[in-house]
Formats: sequence, C-alpha cells, structure tokens
Amino acid sequence: MSSGLRVDVFSVFPELVDGALSASIIGRARQNSQIDLRLHDPRDHATDAHRSIDDSPFGGGAGMVMRPDVLAASIRETDPPRPLLAMTPSGATFDQAMARELAAGGGFSLLCGRYEGIDQRVLDSVVDAEVSIGDYVLAGGEVAAAVIIEAVGRLVPGVLGNADSIEDESFATGLLEYPHYTRPADFEGAEVPPILLSGNHGAVDRWRYAMSLRRTVERRPDLIDARGGLSPDDEADLAWLAALDR
Repeated sequence: MSSGLRVDVFSVFPELVDGALSASIIGRARQNSQIDLRLHDPRDHATDAHRSIDDSPFGGGAGMVMRPDVLAASIRETDPPRPLLAMTPSGATFDQAMARELAAGGGFSLLCGRYEGIDQRVLDSVVDAEVSIGDYVLAGGEVAAAVIIEAVGRLVPGVLGNADSIEDESFATGLLEYPHYTRPADFEGAEVPPILLSGNHGAVDRWRYAMSLRRTVERRPDLIDARGGLSPDDEADLAWLAALDR
C-alpha cells in the first residue's frame, strides 16, 4: 500500500489528467510513490449500451447535464479519500492556503465537470465542496484538476529536492516572490543587482524581502491589505530599497 498522498480523480477524460501529470516533478513523485494518483471514469458505472453519463436538463435549455446516478455510483463504489471537491466555475477560488491544507491531509479527491455541469443533487449530497481555479470557464474540469494536483503535490515532503524553495515562493508568506538572476552577470547591458554579488547574506535577504514587498504593492495590493497593510518595518525596508536604487 502506498504511503504517499492519495488523490482520486473522477473524469470522463482521465487521460487528460494522466498525461498532464506524467512528467517533471509530479511525474517523478508518482513514480516514487510520493503521490498516489488514481483515475476513475464514471462511464464504467453507466447502465446503458452507450455508456451515457449525461442527459438533457429538466426545464429545457442548451447542453447536457452529468447524471447524478452514474456519478454517485462511481464515487460510492470507490470510497475515495475526503474531501471530495467538484471542479466548478462557481466554487471557492483555489489558492496557496488551500494547497497547503490539502497537502497536509491524508488525501483528497476531485470530480471533473463536463457539458453544462453536474446535477445539483450530487453537489449537495455526495461532494464536500466546490472549487474553481479562476473566473473563467473551461470545457471541463480536467485541466483545473491537474493545476490543483500539481500545486498540492509539490508541497508534499520530499517531492521537491530543495524544501527551502517552497518557503521563498510567491504566496508562501502572503507576498509575491522576489526576482531571480543567474549567469551571466551582464546580459545585453542589463546587470544583476550589485547587492546579490556582495556576499553579504543579511543584505541579500533584506533585498529579497523588500523586493517581494515592492512587487506585491505594485501588482497585488489586495495581498497587502489581507496582511493588514504595511508594518513600520515594511515601510523601512521599502525606503531602504528605494535608497539603493538611487
């Protein structure tokens, strides 16, 4: 039995999820049993010759709706790890805090919507919550499911070679990540900030934090508001950074 994070996905196109998560970091984590990804096609529980999983909506309207009996049968027979999250445009917005919460649990499951959506009775009685990755509509939930699994999977201990990198990333501290530089030190006349070449680790750490602050203030002021605004120390770091720029 795998000791990794178990993730079950219910999808009529499981190959989309499998393909997206078969390479790079998550693919390696699957091979190493750090992530136990299990894919289920609800069509296997359809009762007609055409393996139908959708039907026309009551009340009329365009499109088709995913049937509650087929979905519920697939989910209940599998008995997947909880929470079971349905990928829907009207769900709560997925973020880094949710990723950390899911990574810390023993596992979770995702139900991928298709067509016009999922019968509400499944969402009410079988699913634990609805989740969205943003304010736009996709053809189905498979791409969104892959996004969530990658975001969560890379937080599982041992999946990333350098665990410290997680702590410095965007959103890890409620701020956007600072910019990164590597060789050559001079690229087409654009030089690496001198402080990064100084060997003064304390100054480098302060510069990185101040740059994270500046980026967040400029690009995502809502994140600053969520932190309760800028502290006096933050203001001092931004003033110090501005002085460096002069």
